[in-house]
Amino acid sequence: MTAPIFSTHGCRLNAYETETMQQLAEKSGVENTIVINSCAVTNEAVRKTRQDIRRRRRSHPGATLIVTGCAAQTDPDRFSIMEEVDMVIGNPNKMQSETWRRLASNALRDAGCVHVDDVMSQTVERTHAIRAFGSYSRAFLKIQNGCDHRCTFCIIPFGRGPSRSVPSASVINQIQQFADNGYREIVLTGVDITSWGNDLPGNPRLGELILNILRRVPDLPRLRISSIDSVEVDDALFEAIADQPRLMPHLHLSLQHGDNMILKRMKRRHTREDAIAFCQKARALRPSMTFGADIIVGFPTETDCHFQNSIRLVEDCRLTWLHVFPFSARDGTPAARMPQVTGATIRERANRLRTIGREAVMRHLSSQIGVKHKILMESSDKGRTEQFAEVIFSEKQTRGDIVHATIDRFSDNTLFATDSFGEPHN
Repeated sequence: MTAPIFSTHGCRLNAYETETMQQLAEKSGVENTIVINSCAVTNEAVRKTRQDIRRRRRSHPGATLIVTGCAAQTDPDRFSIMEEVDMVIGNPNKMQSETWRRLASNALRDAGCVHVDDVMSQTVERTHAIRAFGSYSRAFLKIQNGCDHRCTFCIIPFGRGPSRSVPSASVINQIQQFADNGYREIVLTGVDITSWGNDLPGNPRLGELILNILRRVPDLPRLRISSIDSVEVDDALFEAIADQPRLMPHLHLSLQHGDNMILKRMKRRHTREDAIAFCQKARALRPSMTFGADIIVGFPTETDCHFQNSIRLVEDCRLTWLHVFPFSARDGTPAARMPQVTGATIRERANRLRTIGREAVMRHLSSQIGVKHKILMESSDKGRTEQFAEVIFSEKQTRGDIVHATIDRFSDNTLFATDSFGEPHN
């Protein structure tokens, strides 16, 4: 082993930061190193990180093993005492060029095992120009980091710090570079991207940024936004949904629950009525819009009546792609001190909601038979529609092309197209 190995857990923001770290490590000459970029969103995520650490150590006994990311930031001692771990690096530190230069020269190891700065003191978001991102079809781009809200179940603000925005000019320059290098779709990501601009001069809003991107980078075919807080959506974003076909008709919503009492106990800023009204407005502006959502099952004090309101929300909002999270008490959060729902009840409710989610996906996919789509090819036989449904082709296509095709069938969670029509739209 010579080139460093990176393993990413968790969100798209972590995926973006892993790409950045890889390029910083390569530039600095780091070798024989394993870097695990951890997630702290649930106890299960932390468990999987620890499992990955042990597996990687068994495979590469002589490598320097580093743990970074949100779990490393919020609980560095938990990882530093693991015999498999050589070093723990915090979230602010992992994005600094100096960290990787010192690692390559062994100066970082000489300075100790734990290198975790105070994330709550961060006021400016560092940016790095990335030359490439995974496959040459879709790239993630961080536009924001951190969170100023304090949902009672969430540990992430303590792993990411306060909300910081990447300035518009830096965002647009990076997107133009991606477009120049052949990327067909950019996904804007962050911790709380609808708060983008609150800390910038003039307090611009996310919708303004999106309209500016589409205006300034006319050769970018597709722009997608990751998870948003619907209650923070501004008028300019609604304008983009209505008038900008290059903004993809798929929104992932941070809903978390369908009952107003539980939402209040979560310290969320929206009601179920707010969520329903947003989905109705967005779909009226863009009839092809599909929605994904995060929903937590088994939050403390959740009764079956509360849970039924989450079930009803799937229909009321016409949700398609559900991310169901069984509640996991995180030490240091207010929800961990509330009356807990039993594990058996949480598992049963999670299974019920996942079944409902699968049925929602099937309804959406069945409605696509005979529909013509523009599909971004991620490989020679697989791509995704604008609504983010996976499509498999029977004939080979060119990765990175946006292919026009008609859907002829579906199976499980996948659409199938046997042929394409017209010229690929690049």
